[in-house]
Amino acid sequence: MTDITFDFRPVDPLGDAELLHSWVTHPKAAFWMMRDAGREDVERAYTEIAADPHHHALLGLRDGRAAFLMEKYDPAHRELVGLYEPRPGDVGMHFLTPATDAPEHGFTRAVITAVMAHLFEDPAVRRVVVEPDVRNKAVHALNAAVGFVAEREIRKPEKSALLSFCTRERFTKAVAA
Repeated sequence: MTDITFDFRPVDPLGDAELLHSWVTHPKAAFWMMRDAGREDVERAYTEIAADPHHHALLGLRDGRAAFLMEKYDPAHRELVGLYEPRPGDVGMHFLTPATDAPEHGFTRAVITAVMAHLFEDPAVRRVVVEPDVRNKAVHALNAAVGFVAEREIRKPEKSALLSFCTRERFTKAVAA
């Protein structure tokens, strides 16, 4: 799967709302916590993200077609405020691969690897922070595969989360292995 390449573009809240709605409301996306969202709710949520200087939503493109969703955020201002001590160079991340009837072996691993590489393209990023639901064992395994180390469980208003970190060095070592 290392030959898969992705491009990234900002989410267009209006133009991408229908697609994103189909992704985030699917049962596979239960941890995205938008299962009951209407199309307008999805459009509103991504319009708010587009206007937020501390939160950005991007589509990952494969051969020009939308293949996954990623969000990056400043944990000093969003998601994790008051739940840990942010460091300079920290960036938070979420990603979602849509459900498919034809799963491709290694695709999700290729996605998280591309997301991490994209984040670390910014020389100011020193560490990626994630806070997946503690029950999401599949994403914990993916996170570990690209160099994340779990620090501790935290309580967010909507979930119990596993606070985990990945430095540039751990990522580079993990993907070289």
